[in-house]
Amino acid sequence: ENSALLYGTSDFAVGENRISFLLVRGNGELVQAPRAEVLVARGALTRAPSIEGEAELVPLGPHSHPRATESHDHSDAQDLYVTKVRFDRPGRYWLLVQPEGEDIQGYGSVDVRARTLSLPVGTRAPASDTPTLADAPARKLTTARPPDTELLRHSVKDSLRAGVPFVVTFATPRFCASRTCGPTVEVVDKVRRSAKGDARFIHVEVYRDNDPNKGVNRWMLEWKLPTEPWVFVVDRRGVIRAKFEGSVSVAELEDAVRLVL
Repeated sequence: ENSALLYGTSDFAVGENRISFLLVRGNGELVQAPRAEVLVARGALTRAPSIEGEAELVPLGPHSHPRATESHDHSDAQDLYVTKVRFDRPGRYWLLVQPEGEDIQGYGSVDVRARTLSLPVGTRAPASDTPTLADAPARKLTTARPPDTELLRHSVKDSLRAGVPFVVTFATPRFCASRTCGPTVEVVDKVRRSAKGDARFIHVEVYRDNDPNKGVNRWMLEWKLPTEPWVFVVDRRGVIRAKFEGSVSVAELEDAVRLVL
């Protein structure tokens, strides 16, 4: 039986890449095996795989919808497969995924560029003057309900000036629509509550005036983001040390934050 491979990431380049995906059966159900073998071939699946690896099913947690009164199970975003793949040159690569203990497999292609469209790890973060509670009421700044006020206290620009590490997520809880967008803002806030030290945590919405009809806002453009959501981890010197496209687990983000504290 074949299943659909639904990617949660798309901005791939030469070097190490984090690839997240869902495996969807023909009836729409998600495959939930804890691990899956990943085979990668360049150019065509008929070639012998040049890369062999393993994907792990990571928990994302309940998704709190802005129009709902409480968090609830969100079957499209509870878990996500994550693997790391190193590509040695640009081009099209094919992935074959075989879940552990399942008589099913999924396959799909990814296009690898020489450089990522988004700002690469190791470059300086733009001094974006992102909005805070000093600029407008919380309900104007975020589509999260209730508003995530603790993520609206600091701007990227002020955090860079203060020389403190920070996490910034570009996400829109209200308009999160894909099966892989997940509870990104909730994950960032959970890591904020457990983090030690002076790290700051910032949420920036995606659309101008929080209206998808107006297109993405200038902060999305400054960070060269081709999709959403995104999470970046920036150190005290203002250098991007980690980035996550799409959904990210609490464990993944906690590990990245520890590197900058």
